[in-house]
Parts: sequence; structure tokens; C-alpha cells
Amino acid sequence: MPANTAPVPFRPHPLLGHPHLMTVLPRFRPCASLLKGVPVEARLFTVAPHSQILGHCHWQPAPQRCQTVVLLHGFEGCSGSHYMLGIGDKTWRAGLNVVRLNQRNCGGTEHLTPTLYHSGLSADVAAVVSELAAKDGLGSIWLAGYSMGGNLVLKMAGEAATSAPALHGVVAVSPNIDPAACVAALERPTNWFYQRHFLTHTKARLRRKAVHFPDKLDLRLLDKINTLREFDEIYTAPDGGFQSAADYYERVGARHVLVRIQVPTLLITAQDDPFIPFATFQHPAIRSNGLITLLAPKHGGHCGFFQQPRRDEDAYWAENRLVDYIVNAEDRDADRTDRA
Repeated sequence: MPANTAPVPFRPHPLLGHPHLMTVLPRFRPCASLLKGVPVEARLFTVAPHSQILGHCHWQPAPQRCQTVVLLHGFEGCSGSHYMLGIGDKTWRAGLNVVRLNQRNCGGTEHLTPTLYHSGLSADVAAVVSELAAKDGLGSIWLAGYSMGGNLVLKMAGEAATSAPALHGVVAVSPNIDPAACVAALERPTNWFYQRHFLTHTKARLRRKAVHFPDKLDLRLLDKINTLREFDEIYTAPDGGFQSAADYYERVGARHVLVRIQVPTLLITAQDDPFIPFATFQHPAIRSNGLITLLAPKHGGHCGFFQQPRRDEDAYWAENRLVDYIVNAEDRDADRTDRA
């Protein structure tokens, strides 16, 4: 978004007016051509004692001269999720370094940590930013996250405030800044499909992890769990040091630290998101923090935003706004300086 230019408005594809269709169908996008021919380096980042996460890095020929975007996927996603490939392809071809991160245990990395992953592990993101700045000499790092990943990058930016000088900005798409509200929405009868999908994949991941850490994980109760809330009560909360699922949900939401964010931040969410209630984005910090921009079209589903055909860009509206926001950051900074 060049200075003084409004973002391209979202106009939903005429065949995807329902939020469930908008949420589900874009996930079937063709991905074979994304990042094709782009060099990739697999890299392990140590984020805590005995814990590593896997990143797939795409470097420009002179990495230190370029901006870098660190991408973080959503719940039960991975570095190979369709939106991670889509954003990675667009940002790399726009001249940025790209790091597609897996959260703990994701992307086939259950063996790299004895812990589970959860929505509060913003310190993992901070560790990656710190390493890229100190070891690789990268001085302009952006964070971009979807859904759960969106909460994590916002939480990291708020917690860091001004203590991470290499961090230049954040973009979060459909972030679950209030996990309790999200879980409650998933428990509605109309959202049974999403709950079942997430729970099936979460249980399967825990079983894979138990192969590597059989003495740590007790699977005897797993088959009796019917909701994500129950899973978090029995497994996620105790593993993460929380008293209960309710304690976990309350403590990890990025809404608590939005007011402390000190870098340009773009929030993209749809008012018809099936399980990220739009009411959570009425938080006072979003209105009061002048560094936060909220784009909230009436439609878009959860991380969908599949727009009607255009001649000047592809159908993935949120990806395009994310890339625009980062690429044109210098223009916005110059415009603010001129107006000051």
C-alpha cells in the first residue's frame, strides 16, 4: 500500500459468499508452482533447552541488504501449508528473504522437543528473531502469522516492545487474540466440522509424539476426549505449566499486550469468521495504538479472503495485502516523516 493510497478493498468471489465455503475451499489451491526454482535451506533454531524448531529459509543473493519476513502458520498447520507457500512465494519474488517456520512438533518435528506446542510460545518467535539478527546480520525483520501464528507474532511484538531493534513490523491474519472466545465459538453446533478436524489432527500428532517420548505422554485418556477444551485441560495446560485450560486461554491471548506494540502492525480479519469472533477486535488497544491498522471486511471467512477475479493480482486478497504492507513500509515511514 503506497503512501496515501487506500488498500484494495476485499470483494468476495461470487461463488464463495458463505463463510464456511470461504474458509474451506481456498485450502485446495494448486501449490506445485509456488516457490518453484527458489533456493531453500532447512535450518534448526534452538528456542529452549532441548527444544528446536525447523525453518525453511529462502535467501536473496545479498541477504543482509534485504528485508526478511518470518512466517508462522496456524493451528495444526506447518511450513508447507498452502498459505505459507503462497506468502513465501510472493514475498521472495518481491525481494525479501523468507523464513517459513514450523511451530514445535509441526511439519514432522515431533522428535525435536519433549514439549507440546501452544498459543503462548511467543518466546520461540523471539528466539528466532534474535538469532537472525545476531548470527545472520539481518536488520529489518518482519513477522507474519495466520490464526494461532497471528496471535504468537502479536504477542511477541507486544512483549518485546522496543527490546528487539531488528523487528520492523508485524502482519497477523485472522489472529486468535482471545483463545477462550475462539474455543467457545468452535463448540457451537454450526462449527462441529472444524472442531472435529482440529481434534482429529491434534490427537494424531500426540500419538506420533508419544513414539518419541513414551515415558512422558499418557495416551490412556486420549480416545475419551471429544473437544479441544478437554484436550487442552488434560494435555496442553499441564504440559505448558498452566493450572487449567481456562488459565491457559486467559494467559496466552495477545490482546493483553497489544497496547505495548511499538512497530507498524497490520491486522486482517473477517467479520464473518466462523470461529474468531469479530467482537474480540473491538479491544481498546486496537483503537488506541496508532501503530496498529485493522482491515476487517464483512466477508472473508477464516483465513480465506478469496476475492473475485482481478486483472492486477491473483485471488488471495489477504496475502496480497500482507505483501503490499511490508514492501511499501519505507514509503509509509517517509510519508509519516514528511507530515511530522
